[in-house]
Amino acid sequence: MGLFSRRGTAEEPASVEWASVEAEQQKRPHGPFDRSQVDEMGPRVDLGAIWLPVMPGLELRMEIDKKTQKVTGVTAALEGSNLQIQAFAAPRTEGIWDEIRHEIAQSVSGQGGIVDDVPGVFGRELLVRMPVTGPDGQSGQRPARFVGVDGPRWFIRGVLAGRAALDAEAAKPLESVFANIVVVRDQSPRPPRDLLPLALPKSARKDGAQPEPEPAGPENAAPQMSDFNPLRRGPEITQIG
Repeated sequence: MGLFSRRGTAEEPASVEWASVEAEQQKRPHGPFDRSQVDEMGPRVDLGAIWLPVMPGLELRMEIDKKTQKVTGVTAALEGSNLQIQAFAAPRTEGIWDEIRHEIAQSVSGQGGIVDDVPGVFGRELLVRMPVTGPDGQSGQRPARFVGVDGPRWFIRGVLAGRAALDAEAAKPLESVFANIVVVRDQSPRPPRDLLPLALPKSARKDGAQPEPEPAGPENAAPQMSDFNPLRRGPEITQIG
């Protein structure tokens, strides 16, 4: 996982208000990072509130809300594994991952799923198994990993699915992507858990064309904090690298 040096900026000085959250960040040997911690974008694509690392073979799927036409999330896909990412506003003085993790666990259990709260690369994470019915009518389970990181006035959540949900080696590339995300929190006042604004990449294709994803309908919209079906597919796949 590539690491970046910490720096301060005149626009975003270190604040006593979120000193406890920043202290937690400093304990981690990797990101996700706040914009104030990096000097340049580096090998990342600008998605507005998120600068997302790219690598050969990585595919991005932008999720669009049908009603608002706003980008609500992004999924990175690589070799049979998916990482869905969403960034949210958070309080200045405390993180919200502990509370959200508890809510996810309750929701999964309420839907008949199995959930384990375990230590992981980014701290505490959830390994969930949701009940599903296959095309042949047989019952099964669909695994996913929920990871989360608290930052200064932001919270970022990742959902690992596919091979990466259970295979540690398959998860490593997407864990590296998540670990090197930069969150660009705007200065607008936002209530906790409000989605931070994402945008389509300026040039997501090698030919420079703009991607034109179709709006996501109810069956494949990006999951919100109380909606824990992480495997809904978004409308558009664009290969990067």
